[in-house]
Amino acid sequence: MKILKRPGTDVVLVMIMLLAAVLYGYGIWNDQYANTYYTTAVGSMLQSFHNFFFASLDSAGSVTVDKPPVTFWLQTLSALVFGLHGWSVILPQVLGGVGSVLLVYLLVKPTFGRAAARLAALVMAATPVAAAVSRTNNIDALLVFTLLLAAWFLFRGTRTHRPGSLLAAFGLIGVAFNEKMLQAYMVLPAFYLFYLLAAQVNWKKKTGTLAACTAVLLAVSLSWAVIVDSIPADKRPYIGSSGTNSVLNLAFGYNGVSRLTGDRSTGGAGSGGFSGGMPGMNGMNGMNGEMPDFSGEFPPMDGTGGQGGADGQGTMNGRDSAAGDNQSRDSGGTAPGQDGRGGGMVPGGQDGGRRGEGADGGFGGFGSPNGRGGMNGGGMFNTGTAGPLRLFQQELSGQASWLLPFVLFGSIGILASLRRRSFTRQHKEAIFWLAWLVPVMGFFSIAGFFHQYYLIMMAPPVAALAGAGWSQLWSYYKERQTWLSWLLPAAVLATTVLEVYIIRPYNDTIGSGWSVGILAAGIAMTVVLIILRLLKAVRTKHSWLHAAAVTGFLVLLIGPLYWAFTPIVYGNNSMTPAAGPDSGSPFGMGAMGNMPNIANMPDIANMGGMGGRNNAAGINESLLTYLKEHNTGEKYLFAAMDYGTAGPYIIDEGEQVVILNGFNASDTPYTPATLKELVESGQVKYFLVTSGGMGGMRGGGSSEITEWITANGTEVPAADWQGTQNSGNAGTLYEITLN
Repeated sequence: MKILKRPGTDVVLVMIMLLAAVLYGYGIWNDQYANTYYTTAVGSMLQSFHNFFFASLDSAGSVTVDKPPVTFWLQTLSALVFGLHGWSVILPQVLGGVGSVLLVYLLVKPTFGRAAARLAALVMAATPVAAAVSRTNNIDALLVFTLLLAAWFLFRGTRTHRPGSLLAAFGLIGVAFNEKMLQAYMVLPAFYLFYLLAAQVNWKKKTGTLAACTAVLLAVSLSWAVIVDSIPADKRPYIGSSGTNSVLNLAFGYNGVSRLTGDRSTGGAGSGGFSGGMPGMNGMNGMNGEMPDFSGEFPPMDGTGGQGGADGQGTMNGRDSAAGDNQSRDSGGTAPGQDGRGGGMVPGGQDGGRRGEGADGGFGGFGSPNGRGGMNGGGMFNTGTAGPLRLFQQELSGQASWLLPFVLFGSIGILASLRRRSFTRQHKEAIFWLAWLVPVMGFFSIAGFFHQYYLIMMAPPVAALAGAGWSQLWSYYKERQTWLSWLLPAAVLATTVLEVYIIRPYNDTIGSGWSVGILAAGIAMTVVLIILRLLKAVRTKHSWLHAAAVTGFLVLLIGPLYWAFTPIVYGNNSMTPAAGPDSGSPFGMGAMGNMPNIANMPDIANMGGMGGRNNAAGINESLLTYLKEHNTGEKYLFAAMDYGTAGPYIIDEGEQVVILNGFNASDTPYTPATLKELVESGQVKYFLVTSGGMGGMRGGGSSEITEWITANGTEVPAADWQGTQNSGNAGTLYEITLN
């Protein structure tokens, strides 16, 4: 408690950060594997520096994950210190999320004051999508932290005229590029514009400084990519999801322009994709982003779901999530309240290249509350229909849009005093945050390929503008002199209406009390603010006015704060996290209509989600014992077709396992010739072949690999290694020895 007694300590800020720590960190110890794809990579990165540097998915350095390595380096260091667990790879994101709350406070306070900074920090902490994604090992929480740290250096550099701070700011954006590539560059317009407006130097010096900053930005951004691409392909892993085995193609293609166009192919062989909508299932044509009417039954999946059995049949994803609070190693699932939905993916084994988002997500839900999806396949990811009002549609509005009306009124209030000869620091910082927010909103309004949790990019500018805007609206309100004094009650009323719109479709799930209560509280505070504005007797009672203004704002945080708690209350999907009462439901469709009754579909209800890319197959103890007993010096215990099968052995047992595919069908880390070399060198002799499942079994070169294994291998009798494992999960074990 000594920190609370230190002079200058803001106790309110400390309490807000503790709230953020609870929202972001409570219960993460129940998440066994978190996002299995990334956790498998961390397990492999712990095994060698080669794997660590390249962010290799498997022990052999066969293929990388589909994102750059900086976040995974941090997760690996955490796992090195605390051991490899779900919570240890989530911990860096929790810390990054709490750190973002602090940075928002530090960015707002110098210009707008402590009250504005506190409110901004509280908004950042209570942003639902920030809470959802910070509870997982996805990249975005650390991405936002890095960008906010860059903004702090930018603000500091313009105040102190220190070029070193400015270079650090743009260098950190380069670091953020190596966390999630072009998504980091969404803030660049704000950085360039703010420096041009805020720097008190001549244009010649501005031009030189920005040129130097741009050089640092590009040097840091491209450093890892250039190093990796300059290494011969046979000396490094295949670049996952790149389609061409190039980091630069991954950055500017799959993790760049493709996010805007909605093209989920990667440009490689076998990457046909299905960029229009849902892939054909059992002979059905693509559905152009719409969910079909299944009339209470889910269509069969051609036997390609999950791990499959010898006959290629099986459950929807071939594996079940763990039931109850206890995590079973054989289940590979996670406890309720963490990852009960699985990956939210269409079953594996679909023909065509991109069967999903890639490492950072799958088909996290299929559409809007009326059962229809969005255009450009947007409905596949539960991101609504592209258009100017997309962020206010039910699919996305609950993630980060709650306070947008207040931000609008607050921005009007701040910029209303803008004059040519009265261009203050407040105006410049407000323009910075707007230059961050508007392009991000514009992108996600039209983009064809993203997930709900990407909207965490909106959280910092919304939080900063909400806090700063409140400060300015309060100033106008207490002065009572112009029409601007009416902006505060108008902002409270408009924001209340939007929040009720967001909550109301969930009345059947959470009860109507929330929407009715928020509506009543919002209207009541609006009336109070109007009455106090009109009464002359209270003009000098600033304490009354201030209490009403603060309370009016805090009422607006009831809805988003409740939404921020939903990943704890209803469960979270570690692969495609999103906030809301349906955050723990299959497909994220708690408010959707025209969908089959999940309760009557035990394969889905038990596994917690369609396709289950995030549901690891679990460890078969009999298989593990057999492989260890019959290992004759091979480096790798066995080779698996997908990360869902290999992951538990790498994560839980620390075994070295080869993964023959990346996340999608266009990844071709092996050919029959290179696989033959691997066997002949005595590095591996056992191959577990499974049907469908994760990692693109049927596209690209994977069918050739499977044919080579079955043609050259000897099938090991199931009785020797399967034990009591469900045959639907087991696959077929082959032994290959080449002379």
